[in-house]
Amino acid sequence: MAQRIFVIGATGTIGQATVRALVARGHEVVCFVRPRAGVGGRLGPQDSARLWPGAAVRVGHVADPASLARDGFQGERFDAVVSCLASRTGTPRDAWAIDHQAHLNVLAAAQQGGAAHMVLLSAICVQKPLLGFQHAKLAFEQALMGSGLTYSIVRPTAFFKSLCGQVERVKRGKPYLVFGDGTLTACKPISDRDLADYLARCLDDSSLHNRVLPIGGPGEAVTPRAVGEHLFQLLGSPPKFKKVPVGLLSAIIAGLSVAGRVAPKLADKAELARIGRYYATESMLVWDEAAGRYDANATPSTGSDTLWAYCEELVRGTATVERGDHAVF
Repeated sequence: MAQRIFVIGATGTIGQATVRALVARGHEVVCFVRPRAGVGGRLGPQDSARLWPGAAVRVGHVADPASLARDGFQGERFDAVVSCLASRTGTPRDAWAIDHQAHLNVLAAAQQGGAAHMVLLSAICVQKPLLGFQHAKLAFEQALMGSGLTYSIVRPTAFFKSLCGQVERVKRGKPYLVFGDGTLTACKPISDRDLADYLARCLDDSSLHNRVLPIGGPGEAVTPRAVGEHLFQLLGSPPKFKKVPVGLLSAIIAGLSVAGRVAPKLADKAELARIGRYYATESMLVWDEAAGRYDANATPSTGSDTLWAYCEELVRGTATVERGDHAVF
């Protein structure tokens, strides 16, 4: 059945795909976007509106409860809220403002507007929280679970774009950069389209209600080294890797942490380095607490898009990678 859906975080790549999936299912979709949205704030309101034929766009500030009520919900009733919103940097101040407080604002407005269900795009890394943004996400997850709304908390593994930022580098003949030997971590990557379809399905499939849902894409788990080897194979070149020691990140973190005591901007850079080290050393798979290890077999899969097909599109130039403002490499 068609529902009225209020969407936040719609201008990111996953958000855009999710709006398209919702519209394709016949839902009435209202997207609440910032006056300057997208990577680097390059999207104005008219640019945002052109992204989604069939969806309405309203402009305001999700971190401002007054704007959210006045410009977003506008006193209207919605059946559900879908959030693809995440902090842009992951630094503690940004994370607690967006991943936690802004979501609390939306939750309160949704309850006032009569919404019965919230679908939240979270992250699988919160199962081993060592970073500020992970604690902020977990705090909101707990608030949502205790809100009385039906909830679907989706924790995806790595995205295609997170693993394919080195295609142009390899095409120029440079080595593929890996932390350690490239096998320290693994994931079951999922495409924007398959994740968007899953998020949209959460509205209609009662088996996905009131659950925390780790999800990956189809196929076996892959390591960064396997991705590099596949790229070289597609290009017909012998594999060439450059190993980056994880200890280098630790040294950078230590130096920035000391400097950050007197320069807040450097403290933020230290946190970004911690985030980089986390992703360099922790797999994006279901964590088996009892066994003390990541379990690829316990990580559910969905969809049909494969990372290998996406790599081929990148090599051919029929696809591009938009990785946001903060990428390690």
